[in-house]
Order: sequence, then structure tokens, then C-alpha cells
Amino acid sequence: MAQTLTEFDTIAAISTPIGEGGISIVRMSGEDAVKIANQVFKGANLTNVPTHTIHYGHIVDPISGQVIDEVMVSVMLAPKTFTREDIVEINCHGGIVVTNHILQLLLKNGARMADPGEFTKRAFVNGRIDLTQAESVMDIVRAKTDKARQIAEKQLEGGLLEKIRAMRQEILDTLANVEVNIDYPEYDADTVTAKQMTSVSQSVIKKIDRLLKTASEGTALRNGLATAIIGQPNVGKSSLLNYLTQSDTAIVTDVAGTTRDTLEEYVSVKGVPLKLIDTAGIRHTENKVEKIGVERSKKALAKADLVLLLFDSSKELSAEDNALIAATAEKKRIAILNKTDLGQKITAAQIKQLTKSPVIAISILQKQNLEQLEKTIKELFFQGIENSNDQVMVTNQRQVGLLEKAKKQLQDVIQALKDEVPLDIAQIDFNGAWDTLGQITGESSPDELVNELFSQFCLGK
Repeated sequence: MAQTLTEFDTIAAISTPIGEGGISIVRMSGEDAVKIANQVFKGANLTNVPTHTIHYGHIVDPISGQVIDEVMVSVMLAPKTFTREDIVEINCHGGIVVTNHILQLLLKNGARMADPGEFTKRAFVNGRIDLTQAESVMDIVRAKTDKARQIAEKQLEGGLLEKIRAMRQEILDTLANVEVNIDYPEYDADTVTAKQMTSVSQSVIKKIDRLLKTASEGTALRNGLATAIIGQPNVGKSSLLNYLTQSDTAIVTDVAGTTRDTLEEYVSVKGVPLKLIDTAGIRHTENKVEKIGVERSKKALAKADLVLLLFDSSKELSAEDNALIAATAEKKRIAILNKTDLGQKITAAQIKQLTKSPVIAISILQKQNLEQLEKTIKELFFQGIENSNDQVMVTNQRQVGLLEKAKKQLQDVIQALKDEVPLDIAQIDFNGAWDTLGQITGESSPDELVNELFSQFCLGK
């Protein structure tokens, strides 16, 4: 990762959502940002103003003299900016026409349209942030709950970066000793160095494992937990969806089979972001439309991270209920006994024995014990994390894949040394683990990976 500023052309983009609103922000970054802005701004000579100041005036077309908008312009000079380049931000009135007009003026006067994520990419290339911090920028933008935002903020502060760099330093210090032994074999310190390589490999593996344990929670916080609401027709699936979303998303009637398709809604339950999927009741049917809904329900079940398995507690357990218990056996699930206000013919103990899962007895109609359901969802996935002082988490599959690769390389080092393989051969995987960990932070990442990562960002970020 470069530690000195790299020269780029000047880029511009709209950094706020396109549409009607109070304000929009058009952002520029690069050596000519101030000069270009000054060409279209009337109100102050921006080339002479102090850094990190804001100025009132108007954006004016320099050719026609037409006033485009009344604006406030922020000038921030390198290197104390997000990109470590000169940055100008034009705060204009919200609206598609005026915002685009200002952007086009900047492009006509020397700026280039920014690629997706290019502002953040420049921050990375110029040594302002590493790849984990860059990913956290989009995590903050996409955060669906306050807890997700907190984790992303921790990443942005460099929490994961510090842990990865500490592990790489352990490996690097040992590599120095390996090189000495290879260059000066007369000292015959192979045994001592082999023990050190083994010890460090074991130490780093333990640290990797601690990070990997956070992966499911981190990914869930980042993307939302795919949660399928499963059950027979008319057990209260749509009513549960409506309760959790606090809306009338799904049609609720006493007619079995009302839901014919899967319905999806995002909701935060005690800080856990859920992508709720209300499914058609899974049962045998000859109705062609309902049959399609049942098939889609089965596909939703296959992709689910969590299953809310509903039973009608006022009826005896049926063969269809047992079939659903078997179909969800490999999933994380919470068994829910609904309609407890109608009297119970199924007990929590009975379902607990069959499912080996948490069981909650509720009445959606009477709003009974629903708070306990929410608490159980949270505990199932985030127990011990809420009050943890160490909130560094692995939040995406790129990080997970590289951590697992580094762990395997270190395991191969341990095995090779156990088999008395020469140090210089074992060193290959040891060196490889150091490089792999560097790909997480971007300190040893190929350009193609970096370009692919930033291409997933939104424009203006």
C-alpha cells in the first residue's frame, strides 16, 4: 500500500442519492479540484481561501453566464482529506436537474466522471486507509441496524487492521531467523528455529480462529440474516411477518393457502438485521398456483440462515408438521407454538424433544410472549457479543476465505516441520501465510483484486 501521494486526474461525482431532497452534494477530488470549482463559482476566489472552509455563492455557467444554483462550497486541501488529495464539495439544492447540471459543468471544465468507489480507492492507494477500512465504508452506508453501524465504525478505526498486522509481524520476525539459518548453516540452529516457526504458527492459528468465530455474526450484521417463516397453511406465518415488520405486508385471513408466493421484508429485531421471507404453507396441493408457491417456499428454506418454524398449538401434531421438522433439521431454527390463546394440544416440551431447538409459545393475535421471541432471535446469534469490549469482526467472505487460506498454510508448516522437512521448504507456506494475511488489508493484494473490490462501491463514494 502506497505511503506517498500518487498523482491522479481530477474526478467528480454526485455523492448523495439522486432525487428530490433538501440538498445534494457534488464532490471533486484531485490536483485541479479547486481550480475547476473556481471556474464555475461566483462568490469568492477559491484558489486563495484557507483549507477546510466553506463559502457562500452561486454556480454560474462560465460560457452563457447563466446562474445554475445558490450553493455552499467546501474547500479541503491535501493531505488532510479523505483521499489525501484536494477535495471540493458543492452543496446545492436537492433535485435531479440542478445536481446533474452542476456535475456536467465540472466535467466540461476539466474533471472526469469518477468510477464507482474511486474516491475510497484513492484513499486506499494514497495510504489513508487499508482494504478492511475501505470495506467498512460501504458497511456503514449499508448498515441496517445500529449494531451493524457500530461494528463497521470499529473496522473503520482500524480494529481488524491492527489484528492482521500483529499476526503478520509475528510471522515476519520468525522469517528473519529462518533467513539467518539458511544463509549461515554453520550455526546449526535449525532445531530452535523450527520450534519457533511451529510455536508462531500455532499462535497465529489461534488468533485466526478467534476472528473466524465472528464471521457468521459479522456477515449477518452486514447482509441481514435470511430468515424463512415456515409452517403449514394458516398457522400464522403472515401474521408473524406483519408483527415483526409493524405493517400489513402480508394478507391475513382464516382461509388456508392465502399466501401463494414468497414475500420479503427487512427488519431489525433487537439489533439483528433479518431479511424476513414469508412463505406459502408447505403442503401437498393440486392447485397449480399454490403448488408454485410451495416450490418457492422450499427454495427459500434451502437458502435460509434461520428458520422460524410455526405450529398451530391448538391442533394435534400432524404428519405434515413432522415432515417440516425433518426438512429443517439442518438449519438454525426457533420452534414457535402459535395460537396459545385457543388452548394447547402441543406442548413446548414435546416440540423441544422433537426439534432440539429453542421453543417459544406465543399468541400473535393477543400479542402474548412476542418479546421473548425477539430476545431468543438475538441470543441465538449474538450472545456474548453485545457487551463485548472486543467488537472486531470479520464481515465478508473475502476476509473469511483469506483467513482460512492462511490458517491452512500455517497448518501445512506445522505438519512439514513435524515430518522434518527442511526449513527452506517449510518456509514457503510460512511466507505464503504472511502474504495471504496481507491480502486482507491490501498490503500484498494484486491490482485486479483491488479494482474488483472498489467496483462494487456506489458512485461518489
